[in-house]
Amino acid sequence: MTQKIAVLPGDGIGPEIVEQAVRVLKALDLPLEINHAPVGGTAYDLHGHPLPPDTLKLAQESNAVLFGAVGDWKYDKLPREHRPEQAILGLRKAMGLFANLRPAILYPELANASSLKPEIVSGLDILILRELTGDIYFGTPRGVREAPDGPFKGQREGFDTMRYAEPEIRRIAHIGFQAAMKRQGKLCSVDKANVLETSQLWRDIVTDVSKEYPGVQLSHMYVDNAAMQLVRAPREFDVIVTGNLFGDILSDEAAMLTGSIGMLPSASLNASGQGLYEPSHGSAPDIAGKGIANPLATILSSAMMLRYSLNQAAHADRIEKAVQKVLQQGLRTADIFEAGTTKVGTSQMGDAVLKALG
Repeated sequence: MTQKIAVLPGDGIGPEIVEQAVRVLKALDLPLEINHAPVGGTAYDLHGHPLPPDTLKLAQESNAVLFGAVGDWKYDKLPREHRPEQAILGLRKAMGLFANLRPAILYPELANASSLKPEIVSGLDILILRELTGDIYFGTPRGVREAPDGPFKGQREGFDTMRYAEPEIRRIAHIGFQAAMKRQGKLCSVDKANVLETSQLWRDIVTDVSKEYPGVQLSHMYVDNAAMQLVRAPREFDVIVTGNLFGDILSDEAAMLTGSIGMLPSASLNASGQGLYEPSHGSAPDIAGKGIANPLATILSSAMMLRYSLNQAAHADRIEKAVQKVLQQGLRTADIFEAGTTKVGTSQMGDAVLKALG
C-alpha cells in the first residue's frame, strides 16, 4: 500500500539537506507518495504564517513528515506567533508528537571529530528520549507584565509556567522503559526534583511505572549532574528520559559527542506511530546555498522514518549501513573534515550514499 510522506524543507540549509534524503528514499523503490509544502520563514513569505493550514493538513494526513529546518535572523523582529520556529511547535502540538527520540551514536570513523578524547567516547551509543509537548514551552499562563509583588514590584517581568500532568509523564516513561528493554536494559530519568515540584512528580511517576519493567535498571539523576556526566563518562548511559526543557539542552550536548550535530537524526512520534523526522541541527542561514551542509543527519532521519512509521526496518538498515560505508571511505563534509579525509559538498555526499546503497 502506498504510504504518504509530507516533505517540509523549510529555511536555510533545509531544502539542500532534505533534497538528498528524498533522493535516497526514491532510490529504495518503495510505494511512497511524496508531497512538498512550505513551512517556517518560507511559508511566512508566501502565506503570512509559518504553518499555513494547507501545510498542517498535509502533515496530519500523511504517514510521516520529513522536516528540514526553520529560522533565519531576518525574521527575528516578527511577532512571536509569526516566527518560523512556531511552525515546528505547532506541528508537535497539532499532531500530538509527544515522544522525541534522539540517538547519539559515535561512528568509529569519527572518533577524532568528537569534542572528547577517543578513549572517553569511543563506542558511544545512547538514546535520549525527550517529552515534547509539555513542560515550560507549552505551559500557561505566560507573558510579560508588571510584577505584582516581590523585590521588583511594579517593574516589567517575564513569566512562564512549567507544568506536567501525570498521564504525560506516564506515557513517555513507558516508551523509555520499552526502549531500554530493546537495548542494554538501563534507563536514567533526569529531573530537578530537589528544586521543582514538577520534577518531584516526574520522579514519583517514573518510579511507579518502573514496577512494570523489572528487567530494566532505573536510575535518577539531577539535570546539572547529568550534563556533567555526559562529558565525563557518556558511555555509562543507555537510555535517558527527561522533560522538554532538559531534553532540549542535553540532546544538543550529546550531539557534540558524536563529532558534529550534523550527524544527529531525530524522530518525534505520537500515540499512533505517526512521526515527524528531522535533523537535530538548525537552519544555519550563514551557510545556506553554499552546498557545504552535512546531509547525513537528515538521511539518517529518513532511516528512522522507515523504521518507526513506515514499518520498513530492512530499508532503514540499508540506509544506515550506506552512511557508515561512506564514512569508511573517508568522505567528509566540512563539519566533520579532518586531515587524511576527503572533503565533499552536500550533493556529493548524497551521491556517495546513493552509490553505497547499491
